[in-house]
Amino acid sequence: MALNSLPPDDVGRNARAGATLAGRRNGTRPFRQRWDVTPLLWIICAGILAFIVVNPVARLVLASFEVIDGTGYTFDNYLAAFGRWRHVQALLNTLVMATGVSLLAGLFAVPLAWATVRTDMPGRGFVRLGVLAAFITPPYLGAVGWILLAGPNAGWLNKIWMAASGSDTGLLNIFSLGGLILIMAGNLYFFIFVFTSTALELISSEMEDAANMLGANALKTAMKITLPLVYPAILGGLIVVFLQAIALFGVPALIAIPARYPVVTTQLWQFFESPVRAEVAAAYALPLLGITLALLALQRHLLAGRGYATIAGKGGERRIVRLGVWRWPMFAYALFVMALSVLMPLVVLVQASLSKAWGRGFAWDNLTLQNFHFVLFEHAQAQKAIINSIVYGGTAAMASLALALCIAYMVKRHVMRGAQFLAFLCMTPFVIPGLVLAVGFYAAYTTPPFSLAGTAAIVILAFTTRLLPIAYQNSAAGIASIHPEMEEAVRILGGTRATAIRRVVAPLLKRPLVGAWILVFIPACQELSTAIFLTGPNTRVMSMVMLDFSEEGRLEQLSALGGVLLVITVAIVILGFRIVGRDFMLRRT
Repeated sequence: MALNSLPPDDVGRNARAGATLAGRRNGTRPFRQRWDVTPLLWIICAGILAFIVVNPVARLVLASFEVIDGTGYTFDNYLAAFGRWRHVQALLNTLVMATGVSLLAGLFAVPLAWATVRTDMPGRGFVRLGVLAAFITPPYLGAVGWILLAGPNAGWLNKIWMAASGSDTGLLNIFSLGGLILIMAGNLYFFIFVFTSTALELISSEMEDAANMLGANALKTAMKITLPLVYPAILGGLIVVFLQAIALFGVPALIAIPARYPVVTTQLWQFFESPVRAEVAAAYALPLLGITLALLALQRHLLAGRGYATIAGKGGERRIVRLGVWRWPMFAYALFVMALSVLMPLVVLVQASLSKAWGRGFAWDNLTLQNFHFVLFEHAQAQKAIINSIVYGGTAAMASLALALCIAYMVKRHVMRGAQFLAFLCMTPFVIPGLVLAVGFYAAYTTPPFSLAGTAAIVILAFTTRLLPIAYQNSAAGIASIHPEMEEAVRILGGTRATAIRRVVAPLLKRPLVGAWILVFIPACQELSTAIFLTGPNTRVMSMVMLDFSEEGRLEQLSALGGVLLVITVAIVILGFRIVGRDFMLRRT
């Protein structure tokens, strides 16, 4: 009887028997038959995912209607949240600020992405490193740098202006809406750059060549042909930047409060001051989730019925656009963006960290290493915060990767029904602003039976959930790159699915998982919007201690602690370069 005419069970039995006989002839032994634990693992992963994603969001919605003493439900929380004009004004201010940040970030990112990917602009590798530096620099650290640069009278740029012009007042005031938008856009344009540059790398230059043959110059071709093709990527990047802008706490705390420009994050923080009004905070945070859903719906509407593909029999070449005399002006624009976002703030931060008093300027008698000695060896809270940030970030990266890898395997290998819904849950934190998620965690896990308020567990759980989408996307890409036949070979030899994962999948994913771990670890170490609502006296992280230093006016020690954080971050990035390859963050984030 032919093999293909046998029943399925007989086919599998004969295949295993043939594999066993082949193994014996070759001197190898088949895997021992063992109980397959993977079905139990899938159930556990689904339960964990519901615990860290579904439960906080559900509790957030429920808490927004709860009476403060927990005896019933009411709409009074919404009346308290939006019954005052200043609360509504903060929400409107946030929308204005986030719109300005998105537009300015797009103005920064799109020309740089086009210039570095599709043109012969000089210094393209240097520009990529500058964009990466903007990403790994914490937003609140960049805000401190700009306070040192453009504080109303004491900032260095204003001092230079007053010395040159003889004016009694400075030219710039960073404590304004414009300053707030500039600082946040300088940190967040990285996302639009990555989305746009990745899309530009995937389209061929055939249509651009046709436009050039018809007489269009480089600028007109870029505006009429290239940018429309990457419009979905640009739109996606703008939405990501908008969502990040409405969720940031550090920059508004440093800039918006002195500017008397209230935004949602600072208003939410006031709800958590004594007495804590978590129910009102939940009601106030929910509209942000509605804004997120509205943005996603708008994105679908704008892209509906439109196709964005280049049609060709082959992949096509991606020829470099010759800018001619515009090469150096384009590079000058790139340097200008990097100066605003990275170079100028970092220079003054280094100066402040090495100064006895940053306002005295660059002088030999003002140089000192005491600030670093203070945060590393004298200040107990700073020492503990450094350890906490590394431990929490590393643990959250490992936990999110382990969970994401299991879910990605379930989705890509179709091991159970409903796996696609689990993938949706993994990506859900991406569209939930960090502070909204933090309020949800506060509502879900600070009361009995969990009572995790102020513990390391709730911080790690929140970090894990917040960064789960990054871990899932990288894990799914890694799983998709491994052909299922390699695992089937293990199954034929008698191994279980768990054996195939351990012996085949895990070794092949070592390098991709290292890169994914780094991508999760870096933002986890810098996280403030989530930590501000969940940390306690013994679980403070570096971002929290830096915020304390800023409130106390100790900018020298703050700069030193920020320098420690940047050294840790750069060391991890360099490790990623050596293990995974150059530009792994700019291609995988």
